[in-house]
Amino acid sequence: MKDVDRIAPPGSEERKLLESIPPERFPKHVAIIMDGNGRWAKKRGLPRVEGHRAGIEAVRSTVEAAARLEIPVLTLYAFSTENWRRPRWEVLTLMALLKEYLNKELHTLVENNIRFRPIGRIHELEPEIQQGLAHAVEATAANTGLFFQIALNYSGRAELTDTVREAVRLAREGKLREDDVDEAWVAAHLATAGTPDPDLLIRTSGEMRISNFLLWQIAYTELVITPVLWPDFRARDLIAAVADYARRERRFGGVPEAEETEET
Repeated sequence: MKDVDRIAPPGSEERKLLESIPPERFPKHVAIIMDGNGRWAKKRGLPRVEGHRAGIEAVRSTVEAAARLEIPVLTLYAFSTENWRRPRWEVLTLMALLKEYLNKELHTLVENNIRFRPIGRIHELEPEIQQGLAHAVEATAANTGLFFQIALNYSGRAELTDTVREAVRLAREGKLREDDVDEAWVAAHLATAGTPDPDLLIRTSGEMRISNFLLWQIAYTELVITPVLWPDFRARDLIAAVADYARRERRFGGVPEAEETEET
């Protein structure tokens, strides 16, 4: 039973939206490109770091809302391989906020039956962060609720490059034949192995691009672009995006089921 009362009180617009969505139309995997922290801070005359700090609350709210809506998988794009090009002080701030999140929120993940997994080139992060991530993975491994993936030092091109390298290594060792490599093999060797491809990709701040995120996995993903800046994103915005998704007819290169005809 979805725990909607805590995120959408009876009579609210969010509750009306939720009640309009058939249970079978809820996405099984929602991915989010979190964008707009800097603009949020600039609009308020605050240092850029305050935008990143405010974004942590949006992460907390979104993870909890997804868990209560019983969305099976949530993937957040937190730090890309390209983000290392940002000023050193900003990178250090982002890493410090990540440590803070892991320290403060792990108990919440455990208490809410949320399973955690980082994806990306985690081995390139500083040892203290690697240890914190590994601890969070271990502490939540037995949880059976929301599967929360956070993309860190991640990019879709880097992920595909690493998968190709793995194929070459296995072939060199005689453990992989050319005919073994198909779409299923590739999917099973991506960072997201074991999870379904995203049904819905949300991008905040109104930007119309996918920024090198889950390039393989979003081949048939529905996109929702919201003007809401990430620090302002809350359960109501997640619900609105899910409702938008639920109204769509997904084709996967064919026709909607309603238009299919019986073979004669």
